[in-house]
Amino acid sequence: MKLLKFLGIIIGIVVLVALGSGLYINFAKPNVGDAPALNISKDSVSIERGKYLANHVTVCIDCHSQRDWSIFSGPVIPGTEGSGGETFDKKMGFPGNIYATNLTPSTLGSWTDGEIYRAVTSGVGKDGHALFPVMGYQRFGKMSKDDVESIIAYIRTLQPVKREIPKSELDFPVSLLNKLSPQAPNHQVRPLPTDTVLYGGYLANAAGCVDCHSQQDKGKIVAGTEFGGGLEFKQPAGIIRAPNITMDKASGIGNWNSDLFVAKFKVYADSSYKPQKLNPHELNSPMPWKMYSGMTEQDLKAIYSYLKSIKPIANKIEVRTYAK
Repeated sequence: MKLLKFLGIIIGIVVLVALGSGLYINFAKPNVGDAPALNISKDSVSIERGKYLANHVTVCIDCHSQRDWSIFSGPVIPGTEGSGGETFDKKMGFPGNIYATNLTPSTLGSWTDGEIYRAVTSGVGKDGHALFPVMGYQRFGKMSKDDVESIIAYIRTLQPVKREIPKSELDFPVSLLNKLSPQAPNHQVRPLPTDTVLYGGYLANAAGCVDCHSQQDKGKIVAGTEFGGGLEFKQPAGIIRAPNITMDKASGIGNWNSDLFVAKFKVYADSSYKPQKLNPHELNSPMPWKMYSGMTEQDLKAIYSYLKSIKPIANKIEVRTYAK
């Protein structure tokens, strides 16, 4: 009886600790501080830099627009730029239903520059809620502050599009644990392009290459799999997996030179390129090739140099598995 009583006390303590921890997380997190008081310059140089980044490197406009998934690579539907609505739901393997927000002035017009900055770099919305990290705030917080501010300056210039976006809803316990994800930014100085490897690493972070070209467990990259491919994208026609982009010769891109790497992207920027219409039984590439194709050759070559500098991973990926 004494043993049962003792076990009952221990279980009670564990329950109380768990309940207390849950309440603390629920009401005290996220806690990255108030949105800073910022008045970001809207000069033409900043806006042009932000336009380049948002459309071709960080590809904010890719997720925060409507994409035509009946066409290869799901290009953005003209006129929807920044209007939001792209869905990341349970059918795709997400822990809930997450919707990309409307970035145009019809929504963000009521946000201060500091509130947008906090959302982009720390993952906390205007009302204080934690954003789900499919939004790349953890990597945007590692970019230079100047680059982030340029993106915000550009976003302010988007044409207003009135579009109501559903509120994202996460399943429990992810809805609680997600509140631990936001963190204060840790900005870097943008490396000089002449330091090719370091600059390429900066761009690879901004572009989110590692997010897709790695294996993930509950939304976190599995250590040791970085750039080795394997992330699955579930589609009605089956599953498509991100390939290995390390320099392993047998399973990665070790047989590619920088010119071939650049050409892989630039084919989608060629004026003769015509997007391919897909049938419902085909798998589609989630990679926004058209957007990334707008990167300069210098920047693409820098990313190649960075990929060449990291450890190759032998990981043969079956890129496509069709549903039976």
